[in-house]
Amino acid sequence: MRTTINLDEDVLEKGRELAAKLDRPFRAVINEALRRGLPEVEKPTRQRPYHTKARPLSVRPGINLDNIHELLAQVEGEDHR
Repeated sequence: MRTTINLDEDVLEKGRELAAKLDRPFRAVINEALRRGLPEVEKPTRQRPYHTKARPLSVRPGINLDNIHELLAQVEGEDHR
């Protein structure tokens, strides 16, 4: 079957070099590379689980978390409303 595809320059060059090295037609080298590589592309990529390190949270002295209005006044200033 005949079709047209656009190859990146580096892929084209690598394919030509390999075809010359193996003394095989370029078409055969590209077909073989696709046969071997397409199943790898289909596999899902492995992703490492994301982990965070727990850190102790502490409130600075003088900050009261029980009264939200007081906390906003301390953090944002008296004009927070």
